[in-house]
Amino acid sequence: MRSGFTCIVGRPNVGKSTLTNAMVGQKVAITSDRPQTTRHTIRGIVTNSEGQLILIDTPGVHKPKTLLGERLNALVADTWSEVDVVVMCFPANEAIGPGDRFIAEQIAAIPRVKKVAVVTKIDTTDKQAVGEQLLAVQKLGQELGIDWAELVPVSAVADNQVDLLSNLLMGMLPEGQILYPDGELTDEPELIMIAELIRESALEGVHDELPHSIAVVIDEMAMRADRPDDKPLMDIYALIYVERESQKHIVIGKGGIRLKEVGTEARIAISKLLGVPVYLDIRVKIAKDWQRDPKQLSRLGF
Repeated sequence: MRSGFTCIVGRPNVGKSTLTNAMVGQKVAITSDRPQTTRHTIRGIVTNSEGQLILIDTPGVHKPKTLLGERLNALVADTWSEVDVVVMCFPANEAIGPGDRFIAEQIAAIPRVKKVAVVTKIDTTDKQAVGEQLLAVQKLGQELGIDWAELVPVSAVADNQVDLLSNLLMGMLPEGQILYPDGELTDEPELIMIAELIRESALEGVHDELPHSIAVVIDEMAMRADRPDDKPLMDIYALIYVERESQKHIVIGKGGIRLKEVGTEARIAISKLLGVPVYLDIRVKIAKDWQRDPKQLSRLGF
């Protein structure tokens, strides 16, 4: 048996969370086409007859403009220094840029950790472009002294080579007994997962600058006491925090229509997660410049 930890890294919006979900076989991390969707490390667990692979999805490494950004980058650096394998993602449909090189330089300096390069989103371009990207990634490794243990093209959306990647990573882990019970897919607390599902719904269709300003906190969660056993209902009260009044209006929408859509979409996802019907109450509040305020960041869980 083998067991161990693999950290998935890359710049924002390269498909890390989508890849994590695909390898786990179930959604454990929220996804969005907005950069910096992931804000904390999320563990996805893959268990089979060979052992247990624990995938750690991380926030995208970027040039920070706020204290939140600095803390997210530090979180990634702390994570990749304590794992058995680091997987770096490069999207097939985008040229390697300064952000990719910066991250690769950082992981090149990590001793005694296997490094794997994954070219993601191969379903978005043709075979020639994928081949050129594979060569570019290989060249980058040579320039920085990284001996890629594997270089794998995948499409998480089309489920192309996902199982191959999982098997390759499993084979790189040290021998050891499994660390989580068989059947467990994540160790993410329910409250955090519920807050993330609400944030995922809130991210859809908002202005480019707004996603960074949205944070979600579960204020209260409990089974409704007066319901019969065969008709349970979970009451959840959530708070969406934004930084300015104008952002609050965007999230709520004209006549509250947008917030209602967010609530409906999130309620369906949360009910599926919990396995019971859900009553979801969402309020929007302003926490001025919370991304730059140490006290507010701590209160919001960062």
